Amino acid sequence: MSLEELIHNCKKGDRKAQELLYRAYATTLYGICLKYSKSKSQAEDTLHDSFMTIYDKIGQFKNKGSFEGWMKRITINTALQKYRKEEYLNVVTENTEEEVTVDNAYADISLQSLLSYIQELPNKYRATFNLYVMDGHTHKEISEILGTTIGTSKSNLARARALLKEKIETKVTQSIVSVLIIISTYFL
Repeated sequence: MSLEELIHNCKKGDRKAQELLYRAYATTLYGICLKYSKSKSQAEDTLHDSFMTIYDKIGQFKNKGSFEGWMKRITINTALQKYRKEEYLNVVTENTEEEVTVDNAYADISLQSLLSYIQELPNKYRATFNLYVMDGHTHKEISEILGTTIGTSKSNLARARALLKEKIETKVTQSIVSVLIIISTYFL
């Protein structure tokens, strides 16, 4: 079944078409949910809610632009709505705008480790980091999406980067210490 037929059948409420749509895009959208969630179970809930919204609003898709892009936007908005409802996005009073750089020595960190570090960030920092770094939004756009100021967006991004750098450096240091312990026990 072509994508156009799948969309058409979903618009008519065809459960089989909805299942096929889910199977085709669940993995991609789940990856987005993981970026904005604190845990896998929260990501699964967001994925479920996103698909419910997609099925409900699929009649509004007018075949202009990418259908996958349309679904991704719904998924991101669903994740951000959860933060707003739970009032996780409180204004940060600090105004740290300095750029945090991560040494290239840490470039070999696994994607899975980096994703877990991002998931450990406080919600306001994780949302800002993902919108800016992963999704390419400007601070002005982020402030409008999250209902904050541009300064808060910049501050949250700087804090997110600093926390990620700290987590990465801690992990690298722990790895080096482990290697040194193994070497010292081997040679003693």
